[in-house]
Order: sequence, then structure tokens, then C-alpha cells
Amino acid sequence: MNSAITTYHESPGQSLLVGESTTVSTGTPPPQAERTLLARLRAGDEGAFNELVDKHHGALIRMALGHVADREVAEEVVQDTWMAVIEGLSRFEARSSLRTWIFGILIHKAKDRGVREKRHMTFSAFESHDDEPEESVDPSRFHQAGEWAGHWAFPPQPWDDRTPETLLASQQVVTAMQQAIDALPVTLKEVLVLRDVEGMESNEICELLKITETNLYVRLHRARERVRLAVEQYLSGGRH
Repeated sequence: MNSAITTYHESPGQSLLVGESTTVSTGTPPPQAERTLLARLRAGDEGAFNELVDKHHGALIRMALGHVADREVAEEVVQDTWMAVIEGLSRFEARSSLRTWIFGILIHKAKDRGVREKRHMTFSAFESHDDEPEESVDPSRFHQAGEWAGHWAFPPQPWDDRTPETLLASQQVVTAMQQAIDALPVTLKEVLVLRDVEGMESNEICELLKITETNLYVRLHRARERVRLAVEQYLSGGRH
């Protein structure tokens, strides 16, 4: 089964811990489909592993690129992640979803590699950059008092049919969108990939990244708006 690791690459148009301490507890048992997949993986079913890689490899590359120098290094980090997944399946306790566990491994390894590549920025550095006043969301969008203080009063609108990718379904626009995502600061890219590419639940993301729900949605809003702006600028320039 190990030989499959070197044969996978991010598919065209794809969107966008063994011995590790990163765990996320969702408090709910895995669904039957995941239990079946896990059983196949533990039995050495190469087809099951191929399915897992096909589903998550591209998003893992994107996440890794937030921490390391280039695509080649990101591929190495993701390959190391898949190796860790294979080696750790027998000890995976399903306290989180399989997907969340895999991304936890990736984040740990990418950050470690980023430090060694001298490209890693501390979490506090990202926070100070991303939370500058001019980047913040209007405080009036949040409840100011009471039981729901700090929660959205006027949440961001769903990012679905109104996305540039859906409205203008051309490969050039998709490429521009992917480039915009790749250019995001890592704290913004992480939430965008996990929520909009992987479809991970908000509580999973908050536990995985150790952030509050409000922080998650602020970052997600910023990430989506930056991508929208980048694509709009690309389209405007492309018309001349």
C-alpha cells in the first residue's frame, strides 16, 4: 500500500498523529461509512487508501503551502502525512473524524517543516497582522451584550451560487481563484480550505485550530472577501 503514496497528484480543477499530540474530540461516534472505511484501511485495502488520498490530497497540499516554501516541499510534507496516517491507523481512537485527524497531522508536520525552512511565522504574528483595525469586521455585525454577546447578529451571506467560480465557470477564473487562495495568509487559508473546500463543521475547525467560533467566522469572512476581490480584479484587468 505504501507505493501508492508517490503516485498521487492534485487533480485538475480540484479546489481548492502517529505519536503526535494533535487530537480533536467531537464527542460523537463516527458514522457507519467512516467505520467501514477505517476497517478497510486497517485491513490494508489499497483501494480504500486511494479513495482517501483522492479526496483529501489537494486540500492537504493547499494547507501545507501556507507553511512551507514551495510546492515541492509541500508535496514532501503531505507524503510524510500519508505515511503517518498509514502507520497510525491501528492506534487511531476515532475521538475525532478521520478527516480531522489527518488534517491535524498535516498541520503539525507543516508547521514543523516551516520552522526548519525558516518560513514559519508564529501564531501571534499572524494574529497581529490579520487583526489590524482596517481588516476587522464591523463590530455592529455582532451582538454586544446578553447571552449571544460576541456572536453574529448579521452573519456573512452563504458563499454558494454567488461565488465568482459559480457565476463565471471558466478555467481561467477558477485558476485566478486558486491563486488568490494560495496567496492568503495561513490563518485565513486554513479556515477557507477546511470549511469551503473540505466542508468541515465549524466546531471541528475551532477545536483543530484552537480558535473561537467568532474568530473562525471573522477569518472566514476575510478570506472569502479577499478571494472575491482578487477574482474581481482579475476579471476587470482581463477585459482590457
